[in-house]
Amino acid sequence: MPVSSAAELGPLTLVVGDEEFLVSRALDDLRRAVLDAHPDAEVHDLQASQVDAVEMIQVLSPSLFGGRRLILVRSAQDLPAAVAPIVVPMLLDTDPETTVVVQHLGAAKGKTVLDQLRKAEPAEILCAKLTRSEDRQNFLRNEVRRFHGRITADGAAALMDAIGSDLREISAVVAQLIGDTGGVIDAAAVAAYHRGRAEMTGFAVADEVVTGNVAGALTNLRWALNTGVAPVLIADAIAEGVRSVARVTGAGPGDPFKLAPALGMPPWKVKRARSQARGWTEHGFRQALGIAAALNADVKGAAADADYALESAVRRIIAVRGSGR
Repeated sequence: MPVSSAAELGPLTLVVGDEEFLVSRALDDLRRAVLDAHPDAEVHDLQASQVDAVEMIQVLSPSLFGGRRLILVRSAQDLPAAVAPIVVPMLLDTDPETTVVVQHLGAAKGKTVLDQLRKAEPAEILCAKLTRSEDRQNFLRNEVRRFHGRITADGAAALMDAIGSDLREISAVVAQLIGDTGGVIDAAAVAAYHRGRAEMTGFAVADEVVTGNVAGALTNLRWALNTGVAPVLIADAIAEGVRSVARVTGAGPGDPFKLAPALGMPPWKVKRARSQARGWTEHGFRQALGIAAALNADVKGAAADADYALESAVRRIIAVRGSGR
């Protein structure tokens, strides 16, 4: 449910599901709809785990001067049990100038909160993970419509084969291709885009490397090399992938939205790097960064065979992820 105007919003909207990209975009759409209609609206962006009753009373109390307010509560499944019986009724009983948006993963944790909010029959935006190929194809077609374009059958097949299941990347490529082609995406346009944006393939290799997927990393690597991606671009992407995960791990636990500015990353990238960090050790990071540095020299001429150097580095980085335990 893309929201295009504040007129479409009721007093309460739920954003439910665990697909990070869909959740992030739904929250952005809702925020933009309110601010487009009410540029001076107060926006209170809250993490449920940090909400207390006193803060909620302050946020929801009517202003002496009136004015529109948007209350956005993220990760409602983490609302403390001691606070939920006080906070939830307040979210359901706001003044007409207040719009409340509550985001919840939709799983068993904190389900009582979700059930109580649903009794008010709010608008609900579903953001579940798209696990079936048919669902991702429907998402692709919807993205094309969202950006006011058209896509041919061979273009859709080529794009899905090239990108796979990453919804954020599908959306980004669709937007780029529609802008580049004037509105019609076909297989030739997809092929041209990937030749022009070879570094994207490098990051596809890097994502598999940092998560320890040997088969996936080598498959992406060989595909990239066979389609003419420069080894230097792949090596740079691998080094950046390892550095990003190491930086996020070094920053420790905390709210991604608060860590993002300090790390110079968007919140979604902090979340992804945190999930990719599973299985890594500090010793592993040190070794992997050394391998990545040596690889940089290898692909720039130090090695006799850059392709072999890349494959060897991929295997070695994955092998050292959990070393030192």
